[in-house]
Amino acid sequence: MGCLGALLFLLGGLGALAQICEITEVDSTLVERLGQRLLPWMDRLSPEQLNPSIYVGLRLSSLQAGAKEAHYLHSLKLSYQQSLLSNDNSDSEAKPSMGQLALYLLALRANCEFVRGCKGDSLVSQLKRFLEDEKGAIDTLAMAGLAFSCLKLSNLNRNLRNRSTVALGRVQEKILKAQTPEGHFGNVYSTPLALQLLMASLRPTVELGTACLKAKAALLASLQHKAFQNPLMISQLLPILNQKSYVDLISPDCEAPRVLLEPATETPSQTQVPEFIHVTLKVSSTFLSYRHSVSVPVSSSLEDVLKKAQEHSRFTYATQASLSGPYLTSVMGNKAGEREFWQLLRAPDTPLLQGIADYRPRDGETIELRLVGW
Repeated sequence: MGCLGALLFLLGGLGALAQICEITEVDSTLVERLGQRLLPWMDRLSPEQLNPSIYVGLRLSSLQAGAKEAHYLHSLKLSYQQSLLSNDNSDSEAKPSMGQLALYLLALRANCEFVRGCKGDSLVSQLKRFLEDEKGAIDTLAMAGLAFSCLKLSNLNRNLRNRSTVALGRVQEKILKAQTPEGHFGNVYSTPLALQLLMASLRPTVELGTACLKAKAALLASLQHKAFQNPLMISQLLPILNQKSYVDLISPDCEAPRVLLEPATETPSQTQVPEFIHVTLKVSSTFLSYRHSVSVPVSSSLEDVLKKAQEHSRFTYATQASLSGPYLTSVMGNKAGEREFWQLLRAPDTPLLQGIADYRPRDGETIELRLVGW
């Protein structure tokens, strides 16, 4: 998310972007079902669960949540202003990250609110500080590419125009090379941001057009199989399905008509007694070994498996909140180091693409937690 901050700084002085990579209209029913999955998340208003990406995604889509949407923005403002504008630095962990701050400012812009004055200066100053601290880090190539696109078209620093063109070309080339035979750029969850970049591309090629059509087909197939459940991923995908990207917030259209979302109608379950599955949890590293089978209800998440194991065995774990959901920071008392993380794998050696809150294990699976370096 680091490059989102750079993108935000560059939004102010840009002109219209050519839509070279076009994602033509898709089935409105599919899009509506996708948006409906965000509605329950908009009821989660605790500071650690508020996610400005949800608001941005809806405002850049053809959908709206009515009064719930306005209430969500109000909750975002209360939470972020309290944490960002406070002079108390005693609880630094409670302050939003660079990506969260950038998304919050994009949420305001999506509502045609352009922060100015002392409050706006304070917010931008904090974002600049984040950028200085993390200027060497690119979390995703797509976000870097979006920032380069903005820089290329802006008048903020004409001396960097040629360098931005070269950098953007390299990013686009790497993303196109990362396309899988199925059509995704990297994987299904990194594809939406990659498409946002390619849609804003100023380098028309046959390869680009073909890649976008292939990616669209892959995304539609994933939607049919309900692959997108994580609110961050959904909020990044919704703009694309409406032929939009973050760069459209250069000149947001706050009066564009949007369809009111209604909660999805759930079919009552015919099963009277909950069914259970058995999942084996395995931990392996150079300093510890653990293996234990737990029983959890059908459709439980991997996080439910971890909680069950912690209740009934010597297994322990800790997580940290993020916009993508909780991620593992410690297992059996062992914290991941500076260049380490706890990798999730389905035995024997298949890395999971989803986080602990999104992945749903199947009966008989063995899930391994492995401490690895990067």
